[in-house]
Amino acid sequence: MSVRRVGLVGARGHTGRELLRLIADRADLELAFASSREWAGRPVGEMAPEIATDLAFEALAPADIAARGVDAVILALPNGAAAPFVAAIPDETVIVDLSADYRFDEGWTYGLPEIHGREALAGATRIANPGCYATSGQLAIAPLRGHLVGDAHVFGVSGYSGAGTTPSRKNDTAALADNLMPYALSGHLHEREMARHMGEGVRFTPHVAAFFRGIVATTHLTLGRAMSVAEVEALFTRTYAGEALVTVIDRIPEVRDGALQPGAVIGGFSLDESGHKLVVVSALDNLLKGAAVQAMQNLALALGLPEGAYSSSPL
Repeated sequence: MSVRRVGLVGARGHTGRELLRLIADRADLELAFASSREWAGRPVGEMAPEIATDLAFEALAPADIAARGVDAVILALPNGAAAPFVAAIPDETVIVDLSADYRFDEGWTYGLPEIHGREALAGATRIANPGCYATSGQLAIAPLRGHLVGDAHVFGVSGYSGAGTTPSRKNDTAALADNLMPYALSGHLHEREMARHMGEGVRFTPHVAAFFRGIVATTHLTLGRAMSVAEVEALFTRTYAGEALVTVIDRIPEVRDGALQPGAVIGGFSLDESGHKLVVVSALDNLLKGAAVQAMQNLALALGLPEGAYSSSPL
């Protein structure tokens, strides 16, 4: 079996921790390096005991990473930080970028396999990983493309891990206690991301709450023709048939249904008496199917490896 060498840049964050675990789970991938300025010099095993090597975290510049000759690099960096690394890394090296920097770039492959297909990912070397909210919203909207009138309205609530590790009010547990915090009430990046890749109008309102991880998105849609709940549920079931990481259920998903799980859960299908006004609820883990698991799917497909099975997070 050919083992592919993978480097991780931005390893210290919540998503980086999950990526280390997921790389260690695969026999066909080897962690070649993990770059983190804050953790430089400390053993990778201190953060991720699953990594069965004596690797230490390094503070690597773009040129250093380019010289390592790995098969793939995962960039788990804040928005706006990827460009120097992308410029330095050779064209033949696969890059999976978890930031928003290239999600609107026609030269990059947008990697949400269950919706946008696996064919484009095969052999791709520049892959933009979707946002967590954008994944949840698109999974709720995609089966209904061509049936919708007007904008889809997505009301999303995330755990505070989605705000990253840099201190802010959105990950301040004291500010979040007994609270629900709306933010970016119009023009949010994920709103534009969903609209672009769905080809449908989308309005999105994000909120952050006091739980650590998970997302629930309640999506309101207007159908061009009247449908029954059974018809809608059957449409979603057909769309995601055979998809190991998308489960359609006959009840309303809650945050705990998606948190710590590798895939997404969709359900709560509800119609008004006209049969035109539909509500769909989706739940997933923002660090897993919303980030790290999706990155690993995209990486495997780009390298010609099996997508694999993904376990729940023990963290």
